[in-house]
Amino acid sequence: MPESVQPAVQLAATATLVAWMITGFTRRPGCWLRWKMFCRATFTIVSLTGTKDGRTEPVNVYLYLSPGSFLVGPPQLQAVISYLTRSGRYDRIDGTGRILSANGEKPLEVEDSRVVL
Repeated sequence: MPESVQPAVQLAATATLVAWMITGFTRRPGCWLRWKMFCRATFTIVSLTGTKDGRTEPVNVYLYLSPGSFLVGPPQLQAVISYLTRSGRYDRIDGTGRILSANGEKPLEVEDSRVVL
């Protein structure tokens, strides 16, 4: 193989790999990004307030999840809300937010400690 061919092949392979990686972060209709990890993820962005004995305070659901958890879908959100009300920390939890998934954005409400889609 001539000396000039090897650098040209390396350059072409590197450019192809970089282009493939860049297209992985472009948007397809109905998906957050092209990678399946992003396309199949369903998570919520929500603002919650908890009420206990007439006092209201903000609720951070991530304080009650395992370390490293960052995607909270509606079932996990309901599980955390149920835990907080059953444990007696709050009498009720209310809030609003959005569900983000491959199907797009949808409104989400939490009324009387129940996730309503």
